[in-house]
Amino acid sequence: MSVWEEKCIISPSLICLDMCNLESQIRILEQSGIQVLHVDILDGHFSPSMPLGLDTVRQLRQKTDMFFDCHVMVENQDFFVDELLDIGVQQIVFHAETQPHIDGMINRIHAKGVKAGIALKPSTPLSTVEYVLDKCDSVLLMLINPGYAFLKGEKQVAYADRKIRQLRQMINERGLDTKIELDGRISPDNIRTYGKDLADVFVTGTTCLDRNDLSGSFARLEQLRREIL
Repeated sequence: MSVWEEKCIISPSLICLDMCNLESQIRILEQSGIQVLHVDILDGHFSPSMPLGLDTVRQLRQKTDMFFDCHVMVENQDFFVDELLDIGVQQIVFHAETQPHIDGMINRIHAKGVKAGIALKPSTPLSTVEYVLDKCDSVLLMLINPGYAFLKGEKQVAYADRKIRQLRQMINERGLDTKIELDGRISPDNIRTYGKDLADVFVTGTTCLDRNDLSGSFARLEQLRREIL
């Protein structure tokens, strides 16, 4: 069974790792049994931060066989999508808010044999994916506003729970295999609440991970995962 078919997938966010020691941090992830890496691609416009470059992703691709789940948070997507397809990632999740041809972009990514998903900012309605849900390998729900993770007071939106449950209902009613990814201040409580039968992939950052004790952090998350499943 491939990792993508598993339940309650823990996907650490690359930009939350020690950016000066990425290769050694990747080795710790591998040794901890982590198989999916969440790779945020930002342009400094759609999201005001820009911590990771495409060349870094390209170099990391040569150093690990991990599943690269790329979250493209940019205004002009074509260049970044083409680069990621060339790099050889396993999934590209793009934002509906900056893509004028959502169906076309899904087709473009699928044509290269890569999984395609749609990301939604907190206030973007689920109706945005109404007609393409059956074509999506995943839908990523942002639970905080993109680019504001550095604000200590930025919390998950109050309507996150309702949105997660409504999306799960949409997927179940259609009998789809579309996965729900949750991103933004993901906590152990979020994993405990949604990990069994509501969400599939949890993008974990500093709320769950201690850079100075990655192995211990993942051991605790794996124990939580086993308890849930």
